[in-house]
Amino acid sequence: MALSDADPVVVVGMAVEAPGGVETADEFWALLSEQREGLGPFPRDRGWPVRDLLAGSRRRGFKPINDCGGFLNGAATFDPGFFGISPREATTMDPQQRVALRVSWRALENSGINPDDLAGHNAGCYVGASPTGYGPDMAEFSCHSGHLITGTALSVISGRIAYTLGLAGPALTVDASCASALAALHVAVQSVRAGDCDMALAGGVCVMGSPGYFVEFSRQHALSDDGHCRPYSAHPSGTVWAEGAAIFVLQRKSAALREGRRIVGEIRASAVNQDGRSAGLSAPSGAAQARLFRQAMRQAGVRAEDV
Repeated sequence: MALSDADPVVVVGMAVEAPGGVETADEFWALLSEQREGLGPFPRDRGWPVRDLLAGSRRRGFKPINDCGGFLNGAATFDPGFFGISPREATTMDPQQRVALRVSWRALENSGINPDDLAGHNAGCYVGASPTGYGPDMAEFSCHSGHLITGTALSVISGRIAYTLGLAGPALTVDASCASALAALHVAVQSVRAGDCDMALAGGVCVMGSPGYFVEFSRQHALSDDGHCRPYSAHPSGTVWAEGAAIFVLQRKSAALREGRRIVGEIRASAVNQDGRSAGLSAPSGAAQARLFRQAMRQAGVRAEDV
């Protein structure tokens, strides 16, 4: 029996923030099981030109943008002093850094671990994220100059968590577009199995620093006609952008049992691949996804009918 089978990676803690005011895993499950949407109007506290944004998409060649999306209620809420960060530096921080840091802290607390006790430990941090257009141009001289590199770099999303907590293991931000969070989880699981770290924070974050994705998808005619997403419907009309963050705390099962952790779930296998050539650069491949599912099930030793 392989070591990964004899001593699997398990989830011992988690935290989530999602649209619809969701701040716990139980609230997220309730939203899903009750078939509720977490969508709402564009936030008016981010300095976005919402009126111009909605009107501008009505021009020729664009698909209208609806005043609707999945936005985090607490994206602008952050206590920099709690994390030892100055207000000036906090202003330059991509909201994804702020939310990921906050959710990581809560995930550790959920696992029964005091975040202050992790300094110097061989714990890793793996966060999936993509750039969302936050902050001014670094070539412009502004009152924010001096913190913009660390405030807007994707690598610092995981790096800031590791720095704040004093983690001594790997810290990686994984950008794989829509698959970023799952890809980060895969890398984290492999790292724990390989012994690169004894524990890992793994997950993903998406907080829109600008409405740029809505504009681009409007131009591509990829947005939903009415602002609602229907992924399992026979009559979908497009997508809807949404935010969210989730972090899991991973350990070997033996370590979790030894330390008296509550085991939330066991990760029996994970797999990753690429579409190769498809209908377009950003178009998914059903055949590639089917291969990926078969690979993961084969590694986990389960049959499709058992899932």
